[in-house]
Amino acid sequence: MYSDQYRYTKEHEWVLVDGPTGTVGITHHAQSELGDIVYVDLPKAGALVTQGKAMGSVESVKAVSDIYSPVTGEVVEVNNALVTAPEKLNEDPHGQAWLVKVKLSSPDEVNGLMSASDYQSYIGAS
Repeated sequence: MYSDQYRYTKEHEWVLVDGPTGTVGITHHAQSELGDIVYVDLPKAGALVTQGKAMGSVESVKAVSDIYSPVTGEVVEVNNALVTAPEKLNEDPHGQAWLVKVKLSSPDEVNGLMSASDYQSYIGAS
């Protein structure tokens, strides 16, 4: 379920780095804990995000949770499909339901994030 191509945070976000850009999303574990997602608040393209700082939120029928950026940089693309269909986060959190794409200003930050096996141990998955 958790790909070795991705890096993970303790706040349950993932980043997939492709050259100078990182695609960011929330993990399957996060969406399953949240339950049915009804609203997503994302930063606009051009916004600056900082590793470990809130960059938006996800609202479910249970709670509102902040989304923390796993990397520092500039938002270059936003997944606008989630504005009209936030439930996609429940269906495909590691694929079509990515949140934003960030032009990395400090690519080495990714080295401090968890690998798939580290994340699975962290959440107690087998």
